[in-house]
Amino acid sequence: QVCSSLATGPRQYDGTFYEFRTYYLKPSKMNEFLENFKKNIHLRTAHSKLIGYWSVEFGGRVNTVFHIWKYDNFAHRTKVRQALAKDKEWQEQFLIPNLALIDKQESEIAYLVPWCKLEKPPKEGVYELATFHMKPGGPALWGDAFKRAVHTHVNLGYTKLIGVFHTEYGELNRVHVLWWNESADRRAAGRHQSHEDPRVVAAVRESVNFLGFQQNMLLIPTSFSPLK
Repeated sequence: QVCSSLATGPRQYDGTFYEFRTYYLKPSKMNEFLENFKKNIHLRTAHSKLIGYWSVEFGGRVNTVFHIWKYDNFAHRTKVRQALAKDKEWQEQFLIPNLALIDKQESEIAYLVPWCKLEKPPKEGVYELATFHMKPGGPALWGDAFKRAVHTHVNLGYTKLIGVFHTEYGELNRVHVLWWNESADRRAAGRHQSHEDPRVVAAVRESVNFLGFQQNMLLIPTSFSPLK
């Protein structure tokens, strides 16, 4: 009973997690970096599964790429990193030549929330990564209200929910919601419509009681991204 009283919300018993990697590239080196990765992507995906690869269009630092990788568990990721370190072809053809193009790197580990599974878009489009910095307390505090707010947008049908992720390593109390939209203009029109829907307004008013701040980024999928 002591342990259960300290729980912060529903537990994910599946060990699968997702690594969010953000690379801030040097100005004028964006195209060169992406072209090099496109040529050598098969060397990297031979070791682990790539979920998506995007460039940041709005809402974040320019000349930035963002990608998500899937791992079965932490032991799996360790084996992958060890294998990459020994992969001379990957090291010589991509990693070493392209390190000079990267200004800064960030990595986060996140789990899908228990009430969400990873989805696929109906066709090619653009993506929105909405990041919510929640008040300390975990899903036990804000989980139900946040879920209701997300589902009110889903139910309007103007956007497609791809996944909801809760950070485990990195900045804590952070939730990433990845949306697909047919276009930036369709997204804008849908958001304007949602702001007039009383169900959305009520759910969002409840959820913001637990919100610290929020950031949105518009992401453009690369030609080699599995999620288009």
